[in-house]
Order: sequence, then structure tokens, then C-alpha cells
Amino acid sequence: MLGDEIVLRHSVDCPAVVIARGAPDIAMYRGNFRITDQPHGQTAPTGWRSRPGGIDLLDGQHVVAGIDIDPAAITVRSVDPACDRLLVRFAATPGEQVWGGGEQMSYLALNGRRFPMWTSEPGVGRDKTTELTRRMDEEGMAGGDYWNTNYPQPTFITSRWLAVHLDASCYSVLDFTDPHCHAVEVWSHAARFEFFAEAGPRELVAQLSSRFGRQEELPDWAISGAIVGLKSGASSFARLERFLAAGAAVSGLWCEDWAGIRETSFGRRLFWDWLSGARSEQRYPGLAEQIADLNARGIRFLAYANPYLAVDGDLFPEALAGGHFCLRRDRDEVYLVDFGEFECGVVDFTRAETQAWFAERILGRELLDLGISGWMADFGEYLPTDVRLADGSDPLEAHNRWPVLWAQVNARALASRGKSGDAVFFMRAGFSGVQAHCPLLWAGDQSVDFTRHDGIGTVITAALSAGLVGIAYSHSDCGGYTSLHGNVRTRELMERWCELAAFAPVMRSHEGNRPDDNLQYDSDDALLACFARWSRIHAHLAPYVRHLCGEARTRGLPLQRPLFLHYPDDRSTFTIQDQYLYGADLLVAPVIVEGARQRQVILPGDGEWRHCWSGEAFAAGIHEIPAPIGQPPVFYRSDSPFAGLFAELAEVLAR
Repeated sequence: MLGDEIVLRHSVDCPAVVIARGAPDIAMYRGNFRITDQPHGQTAPTGWRSRPGGIDLLDGQHVVAGIDIDPAAITVRSVDPACDRLLVRFAATPGEQVWGGGEQMSYLALNGRRFPMWTSEPGVGRDKTTELTRRMDEEGMAGGDYWNTNYPQPTFITSRWLAVHLDASCYSVLDFTDPHCHAVEVWSHAARFEFFAEAGPRELVAQLSSRFGRQEELPDWAISGAIVGLKSGASSFARLERFLAAGAAVSGLWCEDWAGIRETSFGRRLFWDWLSGARSEQRYPGLAEQIADLNARGIRFLAYANPYLAVDGDLFPEALAGGHFCLRRDRDEVYLVDFGEFECGVVDFTRAETQAWFAERILGRELLDLGISGWMADFGEYLPTDVRLADGSDPLEAHNRWPVLWAQVNARALASRGKSGDAVFFMRAGFSGVQAHCPLLWAGDQSVDFTRHDGIGTVITAALSAGLVGIAYSHSDCGGYTSLHGNVRTRELMERWCELAAFAPVMRSHEGNRPDDNLQYDSDDALLACFARWSRIHAHLAPYVRHLCGEARTRGLPLQRPLFLHYPDDRSTFTIQDQYLYGADLLVAPVIVEGARQRQVILPGDGEWRHCWSGEAFAAGIHEIPAPIGQPPVFYRSDSPFAGLFAELAEVLAR
């Protein structure tokens, strides 16, 4: 029991715990994993007896498992450590809704599906019925499925306003296919589960954000204009001037190619050697001076780094000499990972000396000391399960922890230069605890389209699901990223993505993996004007976003919120994932269906909502709203203390 709620129920027909021995088979190819298991020796204990501090579970007269009970947690353990598979069934009630699982791209409500908790590439297409997914699967297990995510977290929330968190990093599965129970599969002989309960969802989300660590407020520069992503070397600075001349509100220039590039069949990749050396100077001559000039104009410069080093880079020998790489299990050689036509060593963050080296030598000296104000801290999902780690830990257990270690290294670099809360790195990979270290999440590498499981709409689901488990700030690559097999950006996609990105805490564009094959926001004057217009909307909202950042810090609330967070008595809001509340006072219903020029909008509660562009007042309820390109359905509460700010949005849009 947790208060008046039953969380665990044991019976002969439905044992609370089942134990078995696993026989896993794990394959990895470029961050995509195929994981199967053939558990055997399954035992479903039906008997039980109480003991001080817990319960013993019996198979006949033999104790085969135990449950240790703490005030707000339990630990389930098999007596035989070789029984390394646990299935724990938590009590469910009829009609109970479930959310969570970290950052989920396809489904906000989890009922009826299984969600493996394993950080990986999310896949391209992510829908087994599509030709693109089929082709990507054939080419390297890269198609993905609805549950693949860069950022899983074994935490689920229910509409009884309870939450259950598995305090472990091993492979696990949240299974909600049985309406009579909420099942969790754990690849371990022991598992600790934490319980949380509150009167409502906002209080529950706040409690979870306290548990995992609240993020710093975003700095003013990050929320007061767009970050323009360009990667054409020195010409990026001249291109930026076109954005400024078009009237764009620009707070940053992001050049992920700052350290050099590598052309591959996938597209234009970066040269994974994070040095402001010869390659950087060739790509961006006089970069330090250029950065200083931008700073004097109130524009920050952002870059890129990840936790891998290319074998043909200048840093590789230094890292090798310092013992900073993961090794092969059977010999003292660096474990190399194929990242697509080039190989890299995996930096071993289980070693304290390596954490310090990467934070100081690379992120400190090469980025921050150059004047760089932030970066994409990419990857973190690729740790193979057959490496040898410096601390002796099992890589199968360490795999999910890797993004958290990566976040800690980045945060350490900021702290070393007194830049915490000013410089901003953003990550796509995560796991439980990343919240305390990563200032900003981004939704990963969406396809450049409107597809249901990998297109523009998935970034809404990503932000809403991650927000429930303590991520306050999320954003996406404006324009999308992945362009393969003839799938390229359309003008409509570019325009609709601007409309969506303006109503996120950070608005940042990306040129994608094949910039020469795709439209860019400076491809013509019309697209440039579109981006400039919505960047001004984003900048105009900065006072409201600053207020929301304060709420995130003090109350643990995300900026982009599912409707049920503020309207928990309305069950019709429980599964809505294509519109969201931006704070309590703005409702955003982006157009994420190709060709749509109107859409259904649910205005919750019983107060009056006002249409941002026409000023027309609407009562709460379901409405069909015109949505031509350039006027996505956005509403504000008439009684909001920010109503005056919101009322000016139409004028800002028209400039």
C-alpha cells in the first residue's frame, strides 16, 4: 500500500514476482541494437510468508525470492543470483492511464504496449510498415520501432497520481500490454523500486523532478532569439548576415563543423577530433576573432563535441597514451566502433582521470577557452556491451548510465570555467539522473517529413513525455535532420517547423545530414522571411519564458506540458499528444499533417481562450480552427497576467 492505494498485489493466479535465468543475444551496428533473450528455468512463486522488514516468496516450501519493504520503496531479490531475470507485476485499476518511459517519440500514453528501456539510435522511419524503415533495417538494423529512443527512463506515472521508478541501469522493459497489471522486466537478480504519490499530476511531476535533479534556468541569451545552425565553413558568417538583414532575432550561431568535416555516403559528417587546430583553422580561419566579434554584437557562437575520437585524428594518440579509451575484453587494445566509414575509440568515463582529462583538455581548453558559449553534446548511446571498462563494471549495466556520465563531464567543464547557467550544452541521449547535469534536451534526428513515427510531430511527444520525468527544457532541429533515399525537405515542412519551434524554450535550426540536397532557411527570400518572422515571435515571448524557467526551477514543472497536467479531471486530455500547454497560459496546436489547412483543437477547462492571431474569444471545448501556413492555432487564457504580451503577437507576426 502507498497511502490508500495498492501498488503490489500477489495471488496464485497472478504472482507479483516471476524469476528466471536469462540467455541474451545482443548485436550492435552503428548504435542500433538487436536484443533478444531466451529465459529458462522460470519460477512463479505462489506462496508467501511475512518476515521482519519484508516478505518471502515460496515455491512449495522453498524461499526463492524476497521483497524488502521500505517506507516508499521495495527491493525484489531472487535467492539464487543466477536467476537474473525478474518480472514484477504492479497493481493496476480499470481504466488507469499510464505515461512515462523517458523521452518517447511515438506515444505519450503507454497503455497496451511494451517499451524496452535501452538508450540507442531511435532509428530512421521507426514504422515497420513503411518502405523507408524496411530499407534502413536491411542496410544495418537502422529502421527502428515505436519504442526506440535516445533517452529511456524506467519510470512510469499513472492516473492514480502514483509513480514507480526502477532504480537500476540494466536492461529493462516497461510492459503495459495487460490491463490488469503494470509489469516491469528487469535483467538482474535484484531490483529496487521507488514509489511516489501526490494529490495531482503537477505535484507528482514536481516530486520526480526533485528526485532526479532540477535543471538550471536557461540564460537570457538562449531564450531571446533563434540559434541559426549553419555548417558551410567560413561562409557561415556571411550567411548569418543575411538572416540579420532579413530581420531575424538571432541569439546564436551554431557551427557544428567548427573542427572540420568528413564526407561520407550518409552525408556530410564531422571530423571527430575536437581541436581548434589545423582542420578547424582551415574550415574557420580566425575563429577566435570571429567569435569575439559576434559576442560584441550580442550573438553567441556554439559548436559540437561527442565522446568519441577518430583513429585518424590528432587527439587519438594523446588519449591512447593517457589510457583514456575502453579496451577489448580479450586483449589490451582500444575497442574501435564503426561509425559509418570511419572508426573511433570510445572514451572511458568510468575512469576519474579520463573524466577530468576530457572536461579540461577538450571541452575546457578547446571550446570554452576559445569563447564558445555552448555545443551539441552528441551521442552517448553507443557503448558496446562487450567492451572492458576501467572500473571493472559490466558494460551491459553501464550502457544506460553512459549518457549520464557524458552529461556530468560536460557540466564539469562548464563549472571549471564558471560558465554554469551561462554556456549551454544540449544532448539527445539520456537516462535516469541526466536531469541534474544536462541543461537542455533536443529531440534527436527526426526525418525531414510529416510521418507519424519519425517526422515533425514526434518532437511534441518527445517534449511532453520527457517533461513528465523531470526534463524542463526540450527543443528540436528546426527543419528536421535525416534525409535519406530521396526523402528531402519540402517548403511546407520548413514553414510548419518554424511555427512549432517558435513555441519551444530554444529555437535552433539545422541544415541536416545532406545540406546540399535540401532546402535551407536561406535558400530563398521567402524561407528567410519565414524564419525571421517566427524568430521574432520566439524573442517576443522571452519574458513569459523567463517566468516559466523560474517555475521549472522552483516548482519542477516543464515548459511544454500535456493538457492533463493542468486539467487532470478531464480524462479526454489523457491521450492528447499533438497539442500542448506552453506554461499554463498558452495553448499551442501545431500543424503536423502535410497539406492540412485547419485542425481540431481542444481548449480545456471552463475559462475563455483567445486566438492569438485574430483576437477572437473561444469558449472551452472542441473547435475546428483554420490553420493556414503562417497562422498555426495558438491560444492564450484571457485572464493570464501575460495577456498583454500575448495580444501583441499578431502585430509581431505581421511585421
